[in-house]
Amino acid sequence: MSTRTASDSNDPIVESRDQLAVPMIKGEKPKDRWRIGTEHEKFVYRTADHRAPSYDEPGGIHDLLMALTRFGWEPVIEGGKVIALAGSDGTVSLEPAGQLELSGAPLENLHQTCAETGRHLKQVKEVGAELGLGFLGLGMWPDKTRAELPIMPKGRYKIMLDHMPRVGSMGLDMMLRTCTIQTNLDYSSEADMVQKFRVSLALQPIATALFASSPFTEGRPNGYMSYRSHIWTDTDPARTGMLPFVFEQGFGYERYVDYMLDVPMYFVFRDGKYIDAAGQSFRDFLKGELPALPGEKPRLSDWNDHLSTAFPEVRLKSFLEMRGADGGPWNRICALPALWVGLLYDQAALDAAWDLVKGWSIEEQQTLRDAVPSEGLDAPAPGGGTVGELAHRVLDIAAAGLAARGEVNSMGDNEVGFLEALRRIAKNGKSPAHDLLDQYEGAWGGDLSKIYDELSF
Repeated sequence: MSTRTASDSNDPIVESRDQLAVPMIKGEKPKDRWRIGTEHEKFVYRTADHRAPSYDEPGGIHDLLMALTRFGWEPVIEGGKVIALAGSDGTVSLEPAGQLELSGAPLENLHQTCAETGRHLKQVKEVGAELGLGFLGLGMWPDKTRAELPIMPKGRYKIMLDHMPRVGSMGLDMMLRTCTIQTNLDYSSEADMVQKFRVSLALQPIATALFASSPFTEGRPNGYMSYRSHIWTDTDPARTGMLPFVFEQGFGYERYVDYMLDVPMYFVFRDGKYIDAAGQSFRDFLKGELPALPGEKPRLSDWNDHLSTAFPEVRLKSFLEMRGADGGPWNRICALPALWVGLLYDQAALDAAWDLVKGWSIEEQQTLRDAVPSEGLDAPAPGGGTVGELAHRVLDIAAAGLAARGEVNSMGDNEVGFLEALRRIAKNGKSPAHDLLDQYEGAWGGDLSKIYDELSF
């Protein structure tokens, strides 16, 4: 989630609704300026007892952030607390229960993306070894209750934690117990955005199945391949889901603005503090009638903040954000952007992907979304067959798109190899969660603590 530490008092006041499409319009870029932004979260635990460390304890999250500054990261302060780090590789930030996230820099190719990921993981492993901390790449804490988890000192998180139980039964689980890999990609025009949005939204469940790695809750199998994805089905219906309107004729920036105006607010940021506006309406804010700030109209930075508080399967800001994947190990962190760059950044591949999904009805898309969390690659696909079989076709399209980009490293390798981890999963026909369950029931003998030995970075 985004981090703000200063009010943008020089931002223009939003005087009319027409200004609300500006961030999306400004996101348009010619193809030679398209970039790849990758975000990945990981769980932090004490190696001695697998406990999640608090922010303030010796060797805890604060000390982890400060130790990372040796690599050139600069502290980001909120309320006198270091809550993030900024540097040439992007931003290191904290999710609500101390999940550590790298929001990577916008990069030109996947070789750079994977090198950035490698640098980050090397840094955190070095510091973690000194502090007695380990890092786990999964979609959900496999063994922690909500009560066992700490809360990080970020103002927006307190507001969200208070609000979540009012609107869904699993919002606190989303905030405290999940991790994801995401990628942010560009578009050249409104029409290009629409095609990419539709393709990525329809195919997001395929990514969910390929990356599903959250089959345990509080130490036991939970009946799901991606419980993280299931959690989103009862987090907050006003700001989550598959967004059927994206497929309506005439969809574009203005229609997404309408959607965001209907998403209830969380907060307003003023003078370095978050003001609770949970459940209030941005439409009222535009009229100067927001109860949290009576008589004041929003600034453009308030709208940008608000755009970050919707959590659909694909999100539009000044770029498109792919949100369907569970957290995972290093090779899947590299594979997630490879999948979507291959599908969306080559026009022939994008057209082929659109041909694959354009006949799917809204009902078929929703059925697919509903089935994948529990069934993974075994879920039925629209038109027949399984998601696993469909994944092969999707990966073939992505590979062709990556090959067409012709982005090679110093060894002459193109970007197609970054899909190999997903190729193995599709060939095996089992989501990663299947393998975890097999180990739990086999070699681990039902002892889930073994997951820390087997799957830590």
